[in-house]
Amino acid sequence: MNTFYNCQLAISPINWANDDMADLGDHYSFQQIVDEMNELGFRGTELGRKYPRDILTLQKELGQRNLALTSGWCDILFSDPDHLDESLQKFKAHVLFLKRMGSTFVVTADGGGSVHWDPREDRSNKGIKKYTGREWASLCTGLNIAGEFCRQHRMTLVYHIHTGTGVETLDEIHTLCAGTDPEVVSLLLDTGHLYYCGVDPVEVIQKYGERVKYVHLKDVREDVLKNVKDNGINFNDSVRMGIFTVPGDGTINFEAIFKTLAEVDYQGWFVIEAEQDSLQANPIEYAQKSINYIESITNLKL
Repeated sequence: MNTFYNCQLAISPINWANDDMADLGDHYSFQQIVDEMNELGFRGTELGRKYPRDILTLQKELGQRNLALTSGWCDILFSDPDHLDESLQKFKAHVLFLKRMGSTFVVTADGGGSVHWDPREDRSNKGIKKYTGREWASLCTGLNIAGEFCRQHRMTLVYHIHTGTGVETLDEIHTLCAGTDPEVVSLLLDTGHLYYCGVDPVEVIQKYGERVKYVHLKDVREDVLKNVKDNGINFNDSVRMGIFTVPGDGTINFEAIFKTLAEVDYQGWFVIEAEQDSLQANPIEYAQKSINYIESITNLKL
């Protein structure tokens, strides 16, 4: 059994209400989401779109349910050198918000050229516009500055390799890691996104284990993935089709992933983050399914 004595299981509110597609899970209130997390036994949650942004209110609500805020997503556009300073200011404000909430990790990913997250234009019907050399240089410069800002505030920047963005393939992961300072830019290992992009999570851990500081646990339904790849379906539509599920309900070999993380002495949060339509996949039922599975192959307990 794989042992993680200084690690904890957390869960993301995206299992209830999707951050990118407002119709998915919109019937859930913030209070219902965090009540159900608490009832399941979780002690950590990420930030979600239903969560209040007033710090005192959020502190009170989470505190009443014994929930820590593990992190929160921050969109960046560091790859655009013309907007780097503006994007850095937005990022720094987010860092200070998370710090006041007691978080020590900052989840981020660049939206430049992405299918759904480039604010400069709609690329949903054009595919991903990959970075030029100038854009790569700007992205890495921005991440190094942002990472140093995090370190000054005793926080850790974790970069989320994400489907439908400019950093999704193994070669792009190599480029990102080569261009950034490992002392200030760490990685978020998302098992589902890596598998979706044809990247073996075990290979990433073996190569960059010392930089993996945060983990998202999600599984992939192989039949949906094949349909998505065969028909060129974009990321958001693939989520609607049910490409993701909780660990143990799909095709990913989590025993190998946990084994490799244990070998590199991973110490940090494990966040269950299966983006699904909550009308089709009841969050409580699927969360419990994932808890049972993870506890069966590791020493992780709620």
